[in-house]
Amino acid sequence: MSAKGQVKRRLSWDEYFMKMAHLVAKRSTCLRRHVGAVLVKDKRIIATGYNGAPKGLPHCIDIGRCLREELGVPSGQRHELCRGLHAEQNCLIQAAVFGVSTRGATLYTTTYPCVICAKMLINAEIAEVVYDADYEDPLAKELFQQAGIKIRRFHVDPDDP
Repeated sequence: MSAKGQVKRRLSWDEYFMKMAHLVAKRSTCLRRHVGAVLVKDKRIIATGYNGAPKGLPHCIDIGRCLREELGVPSGQRHELCRGLHAEQNCLIQAAVFGVSTRGATLYTTTYPCVICAKMLINAEIAEVVYDADYEDPLAKELFQQAGIKIRRFHVDPDDP
């Protein structure tokens, strides 16, 4: 019981994993957006990822510049004009490096995946994507739907103590 005599509610699995994704996002080295992803299978974290430069290379926060900002590239366009990988990509790569199957896993991500990440997640046979913040990418939504991947927005009931 809490100090006020109320029973404390235990975090749901969704809340737990989404909080972990937000914690992972704090490692992001992007100057534009901080995104975190957690890949879960059988209620166990199998990989994590945040957006940043490839391993061993200087990050945007280290060099103090963003090529996309300098070129005036709008969000959601010309993804190749960035030195960083997306959180979802780093999550899948981490699973691959350590030889962990992603088939049937659930991805918790702080931001809805872009179309490039959607295609990778589909081929990695992810079963479900749970996201917190929306990101307008209609083609990503269409591909997820066609692939039969369950997509849902993270939601906590505010009336639940």
